[in-house]
Amino acid sequence: MKNASIGDYSSTERGICRMRKNTEDLRQRRAQQPVIDVFDRRILAALAADSSQSFARLGEAVGLSAPAVHERVRRLKQSGAIKGVHAALDGAALGKPLLAFVHVEAAGWGKSERLMQVLRFPEVEEMHSVAGDASVLFKVRTASPQALEAFLAQIHAVPGVTGTRSYIALSTYLERPVQAGVTESWPDLRPQD
Repeated sequence: MKNASIGDYSSTERGICRMRKNTEDLRQRRAQQPVIDVFDRRILAALAADSSQSFARLGEAVGLSAPAVHERVRRLKQSGAIKGVHAALDGAALGKPLLAFVHVEAAGWGKSERLMQVLRFPEVEEMHSVAGDASVLFKVRTASPQALEAFLAQIHAVPGVTGTRSYIALSTYLERPVQAGVTESWPDLRPQD
């Protein structure tokens, strides 16, 4: 690169300079992550287990007063650490026992306006943009294999979709919301000699 004016740089060099500057600007403007201490994690874990608890009961569980818990929950909601409070529904009890994960392969970037319209179906529980062979991953819960087939027909009708792969859950051993805890030290899983 030359030490003259920007006009002397190649277009690639100018693009890299602009990209680096834009990235630095984004980092500076990013919202500060909330500081979550041990009491916050205990409160979040208790709420994840049962969000209907009173502040007094939460306080007893985590070792704080009800007003202190109330203030922490308010701050956690305001920071975005708590996105909402939801009832955990049972799919089978609601007539949707079939759980499937659908990988969508698409030409170009998979997330399109038409593909986003699929989110209107209550069978769709999650949609993720993913790295790898697929562009998008759906978690869907349907009433039957025929209902899953109808959902897949909707996906295949989207322009640009080149294929899908579906994985049907036979049994579920763990299904839980985001957990408050963080593993500080992963165990050594190497075989013992």
